[in-house]
Amino acid sequence: MKGMAKPRLSAARIWNMSMGFFGIQFGFALQNGNASRILQTYGAEVEHLSLFWLAAPLTGMIVQPIIGHYSDRTWNKLGRRRPYFLVGAIATALALMLLPNSSLLAAMLPPVLIGAGMLTLMDASINVAMEPFRALVADNLPDEQRSQGFSAQTFLIGAGAVLGSSLPYLLAEYMGVSKTAAPGVVPDNVIYSFYVGALVLLTTILWSIFTSSEYSPEEFAKFNPGQAAEQHGGGLKTILKDFSNMPSAMKQLGLVQFCSWFALFSMWVFTTPAVAHHIYKVMPGDTSSALFADAGNKVGFLFSIYSAVSAVYALVLPAIARKTSRRAAHAISLTAGGLSLISFYFIQNPDLLIWPMIGIGMAWGSILSTPYAILSGVIPSHKTGVYMGIFNFFITFPQIVNGIFGGLIVKHLFQGEAVFALVMGGAFMIIAAIAVMYVKDREKTAAEQLVSTYGVA
Repeated sequence: MKGMAKPRLSAARIWNMSMGFFGIQFGFALQNGNASRILQTYGAEVEHLSLFWLAAPLTGMIVQPIIGHYSDRTWNKLGRRRPYFLVGAIATALALMLLPNSSLLAAMLPPVLIGAGMLTLMDASINVAMEPFRALVADNLPDEQRSQGFSAQTFLIGAGAVLGSSLPYLLAEYMGVSKTAAPGVVPDNVIYSFYVGALVLLTTILWSIFTSSEYSPEEFAKFNPGQAAEQHGGGLKTILKDFSNMPSAMKQLGLVQFCSWFALFSMWVFTTPAVAHHIYKVMPGDTSSALFADAGNKVGFLFSIYSAVSAVYALVLPAIARKTSRRAAHAISLTAGGLSLISFYFIQNPDLLIWPMIGIGMAWGSILSTPYAILSGVIPSHKTGVYMGIFNFFITFPQIVNGIFGGLIVKHLFQGEAVFALVMGGAFMIIAAIAVMYVKDREKTAAEQLVSTYGVA
C-alpha cells in the first residue's frame, strides 16, 4: 500500500533541522584534535592513548542503538527525536567544560583517570544528541529530498569541524592566549576553546529543537501505511532481533566500514604524537614544552583543513558518481585518503602537512555520506532510528579493535614510533577502497543513481 507523499520542505527548514550537527561536530573536533594532548598532559603514555580513546566507540556501540530504538518509540509534546537532542546537548556541554579542567579534581583521583571519565561522559552525551539527527532527516523529508538533507548535514559537519579544530591554534597565534602551562595543566588556549565549544553546541542544538517540528503518530501512519509507528514496548530483545534482520546492504558494507574507521581511529589517536616526534623532533615524554604545544596546535589546524575539504568535496562527489558509479566514487575517495596517511612518513617540513589533508578530506567527505546514501532506501521507515544506531556498530567495532591493539602495536612492533600507526591506517583505507568495489549495490542508470544518491539531476 502506498501512503501519502510527504510535503517538500523549504531549504531553510532543512538547514534548521540539521543545525545542531554544526555544534556537535564543533565539540567532536575539539575532542579529536586535543584529547590525546590533554591525556598526555595528565601523564598518559603514548602507547596507552588508544585505550583511553576506547571510550568513544564503546559508548557509541552501546548508546546509539538504544537511543535509536527508544527514539523510534518516543512521542511527546517535544516530539520523537528532539527530547534526545536536548538531554545530549546539556550533558555534552558540561563534559566539554570539565575535560580540560580535570586537574582541578586531582584530590579525588589522578587527573588522567578523571580526564578519561570526562572523555567517556562527553562521548556518551554526544552519541545521545547525534544519533537521532540522521533519523530526523528520514522522518521529515520525502525521498527526493533526503539526499539534500544528508548533504546539509555533511556540510555542517565539515564547517563545525573546521572551526572546532582550528580554534586553539587561532586563540594562541592571533589572540595571544597562552599555549603553554605548568606540567600537568592544560594551556589556556585549549581550555577556552572547550568553553566556546560548549556554548556553540548548546546554542545550535537548541536552534534545531525550536525551529523544527516532527510528525505525529497519526501523520506518520498516513505517510507510511503498513509500518505503524511503535510507541511502546520492546527492549534489548527487539534490538537484537532487528540486528539479526538488518538489510543486506549493511552487511556488505561491513568490511569497508571496518577498514575505513580503523584508519580514522589511528589518525585521531596518533597524529599528535606522530607529528610531534617524527616532524617536530620533540623528545618522548616532553609534553610541556613550547615545541610540543606547537605540534599540538598544528594538528588541530590540520584537522580543520581536512574538515573544510570534506565540506567542499561533498559538492564534487555527484560529478564523480556521474562519470563512474557510487562505489567507484567511494573507492577513489578512500584511496586518496589512504595515500595521504602514508605520506606522513615521508614529510619532514611541517608546512607540507597541509597537502595530505586534501586526500584525507576527500575520504572523510565520502565516508560521511556515501554509506548512508546506499542504506537510505533499504531501512524500514518505522525503524529508522534503531537501524541508524545499529549501523553504528560497523563504525565502533573497528575503533574498539584498534583501541585494544593499536597501542600494543605501536609499542612493540613500531618501537614507539607513532608515525607508523598512520602508515598502517593508510594501508587499511586502501583495503577499504578495494573492498567497496565488491559491495553489491543496486546499480541504476547514471541519471537515476545521481538523483537518488545526491539529489542532483
